[in-house]
Amino acid sequence: MEYRRLGKSGLQVSALSFGSWVTFGAQIDDSIAEKCMIKAYDEGVNFFDNAEAYASGKSEIVMGNILKKVGWDRTSYIVSSKVFWGGKLPTQMGLSRKHIVEACNAALKRLQVEYLDLFFCHRPDKNTPVEETVRAMSDLVAQGKILYWGTSEWSAQQIMEAYSVARQYNLMPPTMEQPQYNMFHRERVEVEYSRLYAEIGTGTTIWSPLASGLLTGKYNNAVPDDTRINRPGMEWLKESMIGELAKPKIEIAKQLGNLAAEIGTNLPRLALAWCLKNPNVSTVITGASKLEQLVDNIYAIEVVEKITPEIIEKIETILANKPKQPVF
Repeated sequence: MEYRRLGKSGLQVSALSFGSWVTFGAQIDDSIAEKCMIKAYDEGVNFFDNAEAYASGKSEIVMGNILKKVGWDRTSYIVSSKVFWGGKLPTQMGLSRKHIVEACNAALKRLQVEYLDLFFCHRPDKNTPVEETVRAMSDLVAQGKILYWGTSEWSAQQIMEAYSVARQYNLMPPTMEQPQYNMFHRERVEVEYSRLYAEIGTGTTIWSPLASGLLTGKYNNAVPDDTRINRPGMEWLKESMIGELAKPKIEIAKQLGNLAAEIGTNLPRLALAWCLKNPNVSTVITGASKLEQLVDNIYAIEVVEKITPEIIEKIETILANKPKQPVF
């Protein structure tokens, strides 16, 4: 396993990490979740990602039970949670001081840990002043309940505003951002955040590196019965995976699959390795509903060196979506 600094912080995070979105507490049996976490840890994965919204808290309960059972040294792994969607009532959502503090305490209880290594603001909150959010997060750091805090799917302007507020009042600034990033979704990570990497040292813990399955090739011919898009509540995702708008992407996935075969690998590993090739990616969050999927994903580390400038050029030709870099 390769380890990378989380932005400009000193925290060393595994290049590949393991997340529980969709799977834990919902799609897979707890025994499979346990096997996947143990295998990931044995392969050098040290970051396990979670959120209060995942399976309405059940995901954190499953992960917490596993962490307690396996008894790993707490200093050997990183665990996260995210705050925004904690319930249906006004006081149970958003980024107010009240919800941030209560969400943190609830996550600690569900995960059965004394502190969170990473705590993310799952989305920006237009109804809460950014200073209130920054102060609440900074206070949790001072109390030892979280070690680092960051954002998820915030714009560069919103991140910079939070950073500036933190510096103005001598508070703990956001350290990392968790954006979606894959071969089909590139603009924000490759262009919008460009200045953040250099100016404030933002780290990225990217999600959906396989474009919710499009970059596995499993939708190339038919929809598998056990796929996530067939689950209740995932109708929004199903349309983007197999609807009319997805057809061009499926054709691209087929071409990428052929290229992957040419260099002796498969499409999922190629897609993950492509994300890892970006020097501004701190860690790539992977997920799995089967142990064999997890094992296959881990091998992506070995594919990174195969993505030569020539292969990158071929990938760009197939994708035809390279964002234009800003001129500073």
